[in-house]
Amino acid sequence: MPSMTKADPDIVALDVTRALDEDIGTGDVSAQLIPADQTAHARIISREPAVLSGIAWADAAFRRVSPNVRIEWAAADGDSLFPEQSLCLISGPARPMLTAERVALNFLQTLSATATVTRQFVEAVEGTGAQILDTRKTLPGLRYAQKKAVTDGGGMNHRMGLHDMVMLKENHIRAAGSITEAVRAAGVIGRDLPLEVEVETLEQLDETLAAGVKRVLLDNFSLEQLGEAVEINRGRAKLESSGNVSLETVRDVAETGVDYISIGALTKHVQAVDLSMRFVD
Repeated sequence: MPSMTKADPDIVALDVTRALDEDIGTGDVSAQLIPADQTAHARIISREPAVLSGIAWADAAFRRVSPNVRIEWAAADGDSLFPEQSLCLISGPARPMLTAERVALNFLQTLSATATVTRQFVEAVEGTGAQILDTRKTLPGLRYAQKKAVTDGGGMNHRMGLHDMVMLKENHIRAAGSITEAVRAAGVIGRDLPLEVEVETLEQLDETLAAGVKRVLLDNFSLEQLGEAVEINRGRAKLESSGNVSLETVRDVAETGVDYISIGALTKHVQAVDLSMRFVD
């Protein structure tokens, strides 16, 4: 599947508008304490090592509140950050800077967390040929943003949703009666979409390969089973490993020879990166 290299401004605008509406409601009463004509300068600072992601969302948050806010970035999406690093200088009217602060930081902290974890997994499999993929296990409403963050961390995107790939999982196969029947039906309805089949046993892998499937997800296979699957496959299909993969085990999984490793933890086990905004003289 193609991976994102830059953010779609329309999607960013929708995400930010929803977040600001949720936060501001009928108005930012605290910001009213600040004189309307007061200007300010502020910096966003990293408090810990991380990988930056979410610049487009932060920019949009400030500029949605006031087009007079100016932001000069000293770092880019995908950059490695160090503690106390200044990421940007923000200048303009003080009220809207304060109003947009939390939403901008929420996006930056969450997306940088996804990018940071992704980078750790990517570095763990370096040199093996395996590629790290995300999944659909994303935070509600942040699917697109988190998948962009995965690419900032050096990973690749799996399908965006249910619409851009035919993926046959256990319940689809059970409902169709067999892998062979499910694949046949997918050929009728799938048009030109890519097809992937999830298998849970080596016997299912044999049936899937016999059906001509070119991409197979090996669900919760042991390391030994993954090695056997690679031998059985003999390069006929791209193999993806998924299930219970951690930083401690991902290298071993990659060294079995699979092509992809998909990891839900990149987007669902998110611990926000510590960033803060501080007014400066």
